[in-house]
Amino acid sequence: MRPPLLLPIALLTAVLTVPAAAGAAVPHTVAPGESLWSLAAAQNMTTRAFAAANGLSPDAQIVAGQTIDVPSVSEAAVALQSAPAAPAAPAATTATSTSTAAAPPPMGGYTVRPGDTLSSLAAQAGVSVSQMAYMNGLDPNGLLVAGTVVKLPTGAPAPAASSQPAPAPVVPAASPAPTSSTVTSGDIAAVASRNGVPGDLSAAIAWQESGFNNAMVSSANARGVMQVMPGTWDWVQSNLAARHLDPNSAIDNVGAGVLYLGHLLRETGGDPSMAAAAYYQGLSSVQRIGMLPETQRYVANVMALRSRFGG
Repeated sequence: MRPPLLLPIALLTAVLTVPAAAGAAVPHTVAPGESLWSLAAAQNMTTRAFAAANGLSPDAQIVAGQTIDVPSVSEAAVALQSAPAAPAAPAATTATSTSTAAAPPPMGGYTVRPGDTLSSLAAQAGVSVSQMAYMNGLDPNGLLVAGTVVKLPTGAPAPAASSQPAPAPVVPAASPAPTSSTVTSGDIAAVASRNGVPGDLSAAIAWQESGFNNAMVSSANARGVMQVMPGTWDWVQSNLAARHLDPNSAIDNVGAGVLYLGHLLRETGGDPSMAAAAYYQGLSSVQRIGMLPETQRYVANVMALRSRFGG
């Protein structure tokens, strides 16, 4: 679970020492426990104005180590005027994997519309039906239900916009299964240590992906604490795991993610930034075209989070 945003007196004092922005935005490195609310309050601004000046939503969560701009009052006012009106809260459906401030959305997420077929989606993405099915844990010969959340390959063009509203999301029945349980950074560190993977990097990715919540299902069909795709789960089980992984276990979800992260570290020469980029964007894509802008943002968040977990 995410920590509450209540500030102890010592931290509140520290927050109030953030340099006031006079005529231009001042870069500020976020300290542990700081929030958009606390930073805005220290400048006598509303949270919404402060967030708008940083291109964030008012309820975004900032993370320790992240650099954020402390705007002047005039800058915040201008940003607020041009910011879109706050949208109505969406109905509760599947959870998203965005658990930290400015965390980029998962790549390739798509909700199946009426009339879509696995073969048509695969053809538009430039992959085979079997590849698309394997990636998402689907039956290549089965009926594709409207509302199913699927992962399209990185860089694949999005299907043509439909005039029909998106149906309520449906999570395909595949491993790993999302379950209503959470883990701690200590749990993740223990699994990582057993597998020779840095615990702080593993925990940072897990927090970025899900906030340690195994019930998370992203809009791209990734599941659990480490947001493991069904195809990745099967590949890890067949190629990396020394025992059977329980698809209903939060700890085994961590295990699958850690094993995959260890594989990416080996493939990238032990470079944690490149491994984190490959975890988000896909190894072949990173090797082929480099880090996309959203991947760079993801990696920056993960690297900042490492200090929270002992890095």
